[in-house]
Amino acid sequence: MGPTLKNSGLVSVGLIAGMAISMQFSALAQRPVAADMPIEELRQLADVYGLIKSDYVESVEDKQLLTNAMTGMVAALDPHSAYLDQKAFRELREGTEGKFVGLGIEIGASEEGYIRIVSPIEDSPAYRAGIKAGDLITRIDSVPVQGLAIDDAIKRMRGEPNTKVTLTVVRKEAPAPLAFTITRQEIIQKSVKAKIVEPGYAWLRISQFQEPTLDDMAARIKALYQQDPKLKGIVLDLRNDPGGLLQGAIGVSAAFLPPKAEIVSTNGQLPDSRQRFYGEPEDYALEANRDSLAGLPAALKTVPLAVLVNTGSASASEIVAGALQDYKRAAIIGSQTFGKGSVQTIRQLTADTAVKLTTARYYTPKGRSIQARGIMPDFLVDENADGDGLNGLRMRESDLEKHLSNEGEQAAAAATNDELEEQLRVMAAERNRKPLEYGSSEDFQLQQALNHLKGLPMQLSKGSKKATLAQGALPAKP
Repeated sequence: MGPTLKNSGLVSVGLIAGMAISMQFSALAQRPVAADMPIEELRQLADVYGLIKSDYVESVEDKQLLTNAMTGMVAALDPHSAYLDQKAFRELREGTEGKFVGLGIEIGASEEGYIRIVSPIEDSPAYRAGIKAGDLITRIDSVPVQGLAIDDAIKRMRGEPNTKVTLTVVRKEAPAPLAFTITRQEIIQKSVKAKIVEPGYAWLRISQFQEPTLDDMAARIKALYQQDPKLKGIVLDLRNDPGGLLQGAIGVSAAFLPPKAEIVSTNGQLPDSRQRFYGEPEDYALEANRDSLAGLPAALKTVPLAVLVNTGSASASEIVAGALQDYKRAAIIGSQTFGKGSVQTIRQLTADTAVKLTTARYYTPKGRSIQARGIMPDFLVDENADGDGLNGLRMRESDLEKHLSNEGEQAAAAATNDELEEQLRVMAAERNRKPLEYGSSEDFQLQQALNHLKGLPMQLSKGSKKATLAQGALPAKP
């Protein structure tokens, strides 16, 4: 594998979409200026710069103007290219390491327009302060949450270590709003959860692909097999997984596929962007001479497998779902995924700034482009028994302005998918549903995946053209 894409293969993390990125550091400032630079347009840029400096109503700092120019120039290319200033570059690196400075809460939007606490991370500042699952954040310090984008709310809750933030929350059993002043600390996220949900059947959830993910997954799998050495089936849950490290996606796929199977390929203008990645340590290991997957139970290669995905499954999680689907190793269950199939390379400008630039598209082992299309499940299953709930309201890659097209996409097929998506969104909007807890006894899609593994009938999506009830197929085998 080429040295640049191998160095990290990062997938940036967002609430709506993940971004497949390959870390590639280079000193762009030292590159010679191209001989064919458009001199006239550069003169116009200098003229605009001068006009702002001389005529704008207020004084603007040179650094701000130049940063804004770089930000706009890169952001205009596509939804995932970006100029990363010091703060953005630091946050990107923190996300891949599974560490950040904040309060330690998993959050989501509520139907009332507030921020809902899905769960406080165990032993985090929020957990110790008394924040509970189900609490609604109404204010962050003195700023009302209603009308605030969830990304903005996250930025306000994060900050420097040992600084404080006050959350005002509404709790059902409390007669009045509660105020919690919490000190920010470094939080170490756990991206893997697992448990035996029924005798013989396990649930393995990956919420994000980070540096510790493969080690955490291997430890969880070994613990599952110690608890039940004769597992009859595993449900791999990738719902709302926005992406992460490319190596994590390759390693998770490799754990279930035959040795040295091709997992994903990339294609772009540069030679380094045209590569194939296989289920080998050299393609998924973050440290030389250390294989996180060594010692996994041999039964993992053949245990019946179902994979849960939804509209929030993006990038690295789509790589996993696509690879397992192409090899017919697993049944993919849920809704059409986000469709983030482009590779972003990090070009470092200075010690703490960089440009994140789209450099390639990635493809499943059978050569399918995921870009703006996503992975279509083998079985369409709604989030709830009576419809797709909040999942049906989420945006997909194809909804984003200036998104890259899918070269192999056919207009007729795209129109059909758009029509189905719109039907699902209308159905979801008609119901006022609350976010569900994945892996719980009320997790409808998990129950349908278990039914499939057992060969029992599944209730398919009401938007599916297939029969509402489908007899579970025999478990997929490699």
